[in-house]
Amino acid sequence: MPDLTGATWRKSTRSNNGGDCVEVADNLPGVVGLRDSKDPSGPVLTFTPVAWAAFVRATKDEGPSY
Repeated sequence: MPDLTGATWRKSTRSNNGGDCVEVADNLPGVVGLRDSKDPSGPVLTFTPVAWAAFVRATKDEGPSY
């Protein structure tokens, strides 16, 4: 598990400030963390910056596919 000491967690600007949010930490070199805002001491998913950028790009480009 990468060292997430010093991570700065933030919610999406599209969050409705409710309790059902995820938080991302993208201020650390070589790792991006993702966690449930309701459980900040719980598990964290980690991604490489390249994988995270690809995910964000894909979700912006594709939109919903119902």
